Order: sequence, then C-alpha cells, then structure tokens
Amino acid sequence: MKEPLAYMRKAQGSWEKRILKSLNSMCTELSIPLAQKRPASEQKELLNKWNEMGTDEPDLSLFRPVYAPKDFLEVLMNLRNPNYENGEQPSFRNHLGLIQVPLKVKDIPELKEDFSELDLNIGQLGVDDSAQVPPEFFENEHVRIGQKVLAEQDSAAAQQYVRQGCPTALRADLWALILNISNQPEDILYYEQLKSNVIQHDLLVDSLIYKDVKLTASNDDYYFVFEDYLYQVLLCFSRDTSVLEHFAYSSATPPKSYIRGKLGIEEYAVFYPPNGVIPFHGFSMYVAPLCFLYHEPSKLYQIFREMYVRFFFRLHSISSHPSGIVSLCLLFETLLQTHLPQLFYHLREIGAQPLRISFKWMVRAFSGYLATDQLLLLWDRILGYNSLEILAVLAAAVFAFRAVNLMEVTSLAAAEAVLADLSTLKVMPLLQIFLFATVT
Repeated sequence: MKEPLAYMRKAQGSWEKRILKSLNSMCTELSIPLAQKRPASEQKELLNKWNEMGTDEPDLSLFRPVYAPKDFLEVLMNLRNPNYENGEQPSFRNHLGLIQVPLKVKDIPELKEDFSELDLNIGQLGVDDSAQVPPEFFENEHVRIGQKVLAEQDSAAAQQYVRQGCPTALRADLWALILNISNQPEDILYYEQLKSNVIQHDLLVDSLIYKDVKLTASNDDYYFVFEDYLYQVLLCFSRDTSVLEHFAYSSATPPKSYIRGKLGIEEYAVFYPPNGVIPFHGFSMYVAPLCFLYHEPSKLYQIFREMYVRFFFRLHSISSHPSGIVSLCLLFETLLQTHLPQLFYHLREIGAQPLRISFKWMVRAFSGYLATDQLLLLWDRILGYNSLEILAVLAAAVFAFRAVNLMEVTSLAAAEAVLADLSTLKVMPLLQIFLFATVT
C-alpha cells in the first residue's frame, strides 16, 4: 500500500509541488528547456568522452540544488496529525523532539530482539576484540561460510550471513546475490540503451546531477576518484523508466511534464525526469560507496538502482513506514530522550536539537560521513536486516559516544563542531554498546 495515513499523503503531495515549483522556476529563470535533443556534434563529443566526463567543466554557477536536507527537515518538523490537535493523547505530548507525529517506533528491548545478531557475544566483522573468539579464528571461519553461501547461490542465506558483516573480498558478490543482480547480457544491453538515451537527449536534471557530484563526491577524499562512474550511473538512472515501478509502494508520485501548450491534458503528459526522481543535494552519495565494490558500469548501475528502489527512496519521501525518514527521526529522538535524557534536555535548552545535527547523516545513510570501510559494514546490516532503522540507532549511538563533550557545549555551532568528524568512528562497537550494554 502506498501510504495509509491521509495527512502523510497530503504532506508528501505539497512537498512534491514545492520541489516542482523550484525546478520550474529554475527553468524559467535560465530559459532552459526541461529536455532537448542534443545536436549531432555534441552527441559525438559526449560519446567520445563518456569515460572521462569528470574532465568536463560546464558552467554550473547558475544552477542550484532543488533542495537540501535541511529544507526537507523543516517540512518534517511541521508535520501534524490533525486528529491529535485537540490534545486527546497527553502521552505523546511529552515528546520534546522536533518530530511531532505519533508513530509507533521500537524501544531498546524490541531493537535488541530485532538486531539479536549484533549481540556482544556473537562474532562480528568490524569488531577488533571479541572476547569469546579470537578475531582471526572468527574471520577465517566466517570467510569459509561466506564462500559456501556464494557457492550455493542462496539469496536468503546470504542475507542472514551479512548480518555479521561481509568479508571485503566477498562483499560485492554477496550483495549482488542478496539484490538478485546477475548482470546478464540483456542487463548489459539495457544499460547500453540507457546510455544512448543520455547521449541523444539533454535534460535539465543532467546539470543538477553534475552540480551535485561537483559539490559532494568531487570534494570527498574517498570518492573523488569515482567522478566519471557517478556521472555515468546517475545520468543513466535519470532515464530509466523501470524505476517508476517503485512508486507503486512509495508514498511519492512521479512528477509529470506536459508538452508546451497542452498543460493538464493527460495524453500529452510524460514523467519528468523519465525515472520520476528529482535529485537533491547529496543524492550522488548514494552511489559513491558502491564504486568501491563494482568497477563494471552496468553492474554498478544495477546494484545502485536496486538499492535505491528497496531502501534509499524512503530517506527522502514522507511516509509512516518504519524505515521511512519520519520514523527514523522519531526513533532517533525517542532513543536519546529515553536513554540520555540529561543530554537531550541540555542540547534542547541551548537550541541544539540533536535531530538538527543527525538528520543529514540519516538522509544520506551516513555516506560521506563515515570512513568507507565502516560505511560498508553499516550497509551490510541494512541489507541483512532489510531495514533502515539501524541508521537511527547508529545516530543515537554517536551522540551517546560523544555525550561527555556534548554536555559541555553551549550552542548549536559548538555541538556541531563536536560531531563534525565521524571518520574515525568504528560502527560495530558503537552499535553493540548502545544496544546491548545500555541498562534498560
């Protein structure tokens, strides 16, 4: 079902209108069409430099991201359930966070049960000193089991297996197995067709993609080397109409564009962009970490598309789904308020609501914030548990880890400075300690 709650559907609808307004006004200001056929000379040039698009320096100074995560957070903060306006539910009113909608989120005992494989007594990749089992023994055994899972090509077993982390050498194949990606000749052909669509037609969103890669991945120490891959994948993604299928279970609706002069006449409408997804500031960071695992563009492309339609779309649409961004924000705030009440109140009192800091981490699934090896260990668990809830748990765990320093800050800027660099954090010990060593 797309979205059971009417007020969520309404909020998502008005958010979409706002995004389209931003896109259309950019079109008008810059007098650039949404789409146009490229002249033959330009097609030839693009084809020749397809593998080195990063060297291209188009003038993008006039383009701006359609929206940034902080704009989206403002919208989520204003969400209200009209049925609760009369204050019928006093229990929810003591939620002092920024998210003011009554959704059911899990408490620590429920999370412990859901993420039981992260228990301190179970071997994990990404934890250096498991007391029960010497790490090298666990790793050797874990690699052996992983090879067996791959040999049997059992997708469900692979999903269960990655809950304890993936050995680096097996990760690419295990993820492909879980996501059912086999990169058959017809998949490669499909990718080539998307590529030829990119070469023939110039879309306004292409410039938004270029701009986003330049603003994010190109400035990242880990990811700048993948600039060409990012353009290839994202430009093809914008043309892929098969992505539209996920709107059957997303709260969002793909935007439509009408042929000039035929506004509102359905037979003259097309989805724009063809995949129905308008990129925002930071969108390219969903692809960047995957470039470490897949070096063949068509396979990289398919893995990203599958990750997007299973998981990432939930991070930028308004819904009541447990893995949706609204639930993740609420889960994060509830965990902090319950388990670190002093820290929560302190930050709230000085105007540094914790969600203002952690929201950008969650929207990007921590991509660009954690070191890549740590990020991939986190994404192992997203695939293993088929859920994004672990993002909210990790965000709360980061605050718990830095709580002593955060108790001393007196402003939002100071709190942000304490949490500015997450690149040295070890994801698995943080999650384990927060979930299994917290007294409940």
